Amino acid sequence: MRIKHNDKIFVAGHNGLVGSSICRILKKKGFKKVVTIDKKKLNLLNQNRVFKFLKKIKPKFVFIAAAKVGGILTNNSLRGQFIYENLVIQNNLIHGSYLAGVKDLIFLGSNCVYPKNCHQPIKEEYLLNNYLEYTNEPYAIAKIAGIKMCENYNIQYKTRYKCLMPANLFGPNDNYDPLTSHFLPAIIRKTASLKNNKKNNKLVMWGNGITKREVLYVDDLGDACVYFMNKKTKHSVINIGSGKDFTINHYAKTILKLINKKANVIYDKNKPTGTPRKLLDSNIARSYGWTSKITLEEGLIKTFQSLKNK
Repeated sequence: MRIKHNDKIFVAGHNGLVGSSICRILKKKGFKKVVTIDKKKLNLLNQNRVFKFLKKIKPKFVFIAAAKVGGILTNNSLRGQFIYENLVIQNNLIHGSYLAGVKDLIFLGSNCVYPKNCHQPIKEEYLLNNYLEYTNEPYAIAKIAGIKMCENYNIQYKTRYKCLMPANLFGPNDNYDPLTSHFLPAIIRKTASLKNNKKNNKLVMWGNGITKREVLYVDDLGDACVYFMNKKTKHSVINIGSGKDFTINHYAKTILKLINKKANVIYDKNKPTGTPRKLLDSNIARSYGWTSKITLEEGLIKTFQSLKNK
């Protein structure tokens, strides 16, 4: 199903990292009827209100970028909240979309849905074939439920719901809170605070620095979301990555070099490190003609620029 410029499109979670990117891409491509709503006006945990809202606006296409998210510490300390709220939010939006007659939907998953000690690079078929990383297990289980919900709605109701599994994301409108952010925005925040501080040249990082992660600038994901909404595919679960992974230490040194700051990088090994390595196999995405376009350095420059503009 191809999106027409006058089709009504609903983006859930439009103020967040991914949702705001999807909105930017849709606007850039000339789509005129993009519907959004603030969480103050619509509590996505309220099933009745979500169902009524979707039936009222009658969107033709839905992007689900709304979720309760956070870094390793938040995931591990708010375990009950993470599994409950994410299950409720996605259930309300997926089933509400179905009730409103929506045939085409993109659900945003996460690379944390894959097993902790997964063979690398990670293929979509590895889902549910081993144990999850304990620290973010509740969030991962909720996301897996959303993936399976979309898969089984496609089977029973003949919908075309797709699930995109992105690498670790960064970019404008990210969460930079030191306790709740993911690893790359945490590094960005810490280095930004060091940039103009001549007295402090210590960059304290969590873990051991050798953990490897693949990252993706968020507008590459936003582009992928619109691309695959327009694309007929036989796959309902598709990895979206850059194809390159580096150590946490590499990311720290790259950012320091970018902002022209010399610092002594210290690792707090008492803090959690998470899964040893996460590199997605994005060959299925590439087989449909999609590839990431924005390099790590380009994405970091854009991200720092967005922080300056705030």
